[in-house]
Amino acid sequence: MQFRNLKLVSNVVFGRGSFQQLDEILAPKRKGDAPMVFLVDHFFEGKALPNSIPLRGKDAIIFADVTYEPKTKQVDALAEELKNTYGTVSGVIGIGGGSTLDLAKAVSLMMRNPGSSADYQGWDLVKVPGVYKVGIPTLSGTGAEVSRTTVLTGPTRKLGMNSDFTPFDQIILDPELIKDAPANQRFYTGMDCYIHCIESLEGTYINEFSRSYGEKALQLCQDVFLNNPTWTDACDDKLMMASYAGGMSIAYSQVGVAHAVSYGLSFLLGTKHGIGNCIVMNHLEEYYPAGVQEFKQMVAQNNIHIPQGICSNLSDEQFDAMIAVSLGMKPLWENALGKNWESIMTKEKLRALYEKL
Repeated sequence: MQFRNLKLVSNVVFGRGSFQQLDEILAPKRKGDAPMVFLVDHFFEGKALPNSIPLRGKDAIIFADVTYEPKTKQVDALAEELKNTYGTVSGVIGIGGGSTLDLAKAVSLMMRNPGSSADYQGWDLVKVPGVYKVGIPTLSGTGAEVSRTTVLTGPTRKLGMNSDFTPFDQIILDPELIKDAPANQRFYTGMDCYIHCIESLEGTYINEFSRSYGEKALQLCQDVFLNNPTWTDACDDKLMMASYAGGMSIAYSQVGVAHAVSYGLSFLLGTKHGIGNCIVMNHLEEYYPAGVQEFKQMVAQNNIHIPQGICSNLSDEQFDAMIAVSLGMKPLWENALGKNWESIMTKEKLRALYEKL
């Protein structure tokens, strides 16, 4: 048996107000006059948060447009811009939701690896460490702050740069940064965590490492979304730790059907990851009956709308494109359905599932 030797985040700070330590954390990582570049979710443009970023020397804030999930061409353009402007940088700091964190990880890697980020979509294709990188989440649920992948949509597929060089060198988990998240967005992102815990805990790859983190993350999600009639600071604290623990859980296991199907939606329709998982989970009673029942309870209790009929007007060619992307996620299907998954999830069955969404 081949055991995976996991590369995890090297340094973690957790606590309310910990964002204020950013200057102190970055200081020893600065290299001469090479700047720190802060990739900030464009949601914060014109808001207070950027004013708290400790700029020094040539440091720059770049507001990253994450209306859609990161694309390889966006990563390549940002890395090229930084190389042309500065030559090199001391580090890349991502501040935002999962898309912004993935973008920061990918740009860090492409500062030192040749070619296009599309060349590295897959497992262990990255061979050179990126520049120093820091992740500071302002939404909780994706686990992007702790994962070894950075999910990107390329010319032909949606697939991560999954490598030991991808994890952040440092993360700062400050629950104060997520307190003003819009309710719908907070729910969709939180459900990403809940759903990948269900997929991990019920998958064939499960082990006690993953189970330990996954069960705790699941408990925290249940507490936040089922047991709190009003949102409190404690909910933000718990959801931030659920995201971290959920990310740790899938680091040594894998996600499943909801994620595999939602990748197709994202590739073709640009559906954001969190809401895409919710749209799919709504129809997965065959695979996760107890999880889907509880998910629907959370949706109702939190008064959340899950879109319907998003695939109603697609052509055969569009369905085929989604199916190809989804079935390309082989580890996800194997985790969900076992080694003979290809005889279970046929193209026809997957087409029928997409038609329900």
